[in-house]
Amino acid sequence: MALCNLCPRRCNAMRGPDRGEGYCHMGTLPVVARAAAHLWEEPCISGTRGSGTIFFTGCSLGCVYCQNREIASGGGIELTVPKLREVMLRLRDTGVHNISLVTASHFTRPIAEALSGLDLGIPVVWNSSGYESVESLRMLEGLVQIYMPDFKYSLAAPAAGYSDAPDYPKVAAAAILEMFRQTGPYRVDDADMLRSGVLIRHLILPG
Repeated sequence: MALCNLCPRRCNAMRGPDRGEGYCHMGTLPVVARAAAHLWEEPCISGTRGSGTIFFTGCSLGCVYCQNREIASGGGIELTVPKLREVMLRLRDTGVHNISLVTASHFTRPIAEALSGLDLGIPVVWNSSGYESVESLRMLEGLVQIYMPDFKYSLAAPAAGYSDAPDYPKVAAAAILEMFRQTGPYRVDDADMLRSGVLIRHLILPG
């Protein structure tokens, strides 16, 4: 068991390989709910062959409108670092355009270990809520080519009401600047597929 301060909540909570006492309720080993080609991201990510998407269980944000609530709240298969590498390579071999890691922040350390020295030949996408600590993002420098953060809130009050995170605007702004520092301006290939850069998504809520 070790104390965890990976995400901006800085729980300082105990996490062991298969259980955790922090906001995300996850242990330190990655738990994967789904790994498959995904055709419904932005066109420059999904293209014609799909994005090789790995959905991680758990979340450090907890939005009331979560569209992946079943994944965020539990279930999935626990993977060692070597097994996670195997999943990435298997997805790569199906011909996807990239490997997209969805809601992975609470597993940053093992994911960085899995990506280190791994030659996938296609971009790695960090698909996140935007609620990231700069320190954790720096573990991914040189390992992630595309950052795809949401920018959910620019005001503290709705961030507190809908995601229990009044510091979201400040935290996400700093995280996005760090993402840009790592990747620089966006770059696309001849087929208009994103090869590197930052793609920011804005959430629009009814009302």
